[in-house]
Amino acid sequence: MSTPDPRAAMFAYNQTLVDDFRANSGKSTIGHFVGRQMMVLTTTGARTGGPRVTPLAYSVDDGKVVIVASMGGADRHPAWYLNLEANPIVTVEVAAEKYRAHARITKGAERERLYAQHADLHPSFHDYVTKTTRVIPVIVLERLPEAGRTQD
Repeated sequence: MSTPDPRAAMFAYNQTLVDDFRANSGKSTIGHFVGRQMMVLTTTGARTGGPRVTPLAYSVDDGKVVIVASMGGADRHPAWYLNLEANPIVTVEVAAEKYRAHARITKGAERERLYAQHADLHPSFHDYVTKTTRVIPVIVLERLPEAGRTQD
């Protein structure tokens, strides 16, 4: 008897969340995102070059979407973060809006401020920093000019 692949199970769960988000005009009606600010991030695979879709919690700072590469406090970065390091041009879906953005990794005081703000909105992020010794990256998604927008 073969052991279930946890990565395949996570992929299927994430796809279910994304499908639900898209079917409900940018609101999650299932899973751990119910009642939280959820967005969908599409990155370009660092190794494959193919699109990679990930549901994420987000916050907003000065009109820009902020995401955190916490991976639940794991000791390694999530794959989507490695993808945007390799190719910082991403697609953002927030509510019923979809647009292209440049992912900018924050540093220093800006990173600290944005992480605290994000964790105050999503309290589980306060716990994540206690689970790892890595500095959890905070990313600002800066909308590209109108020409960079995508259509559904």
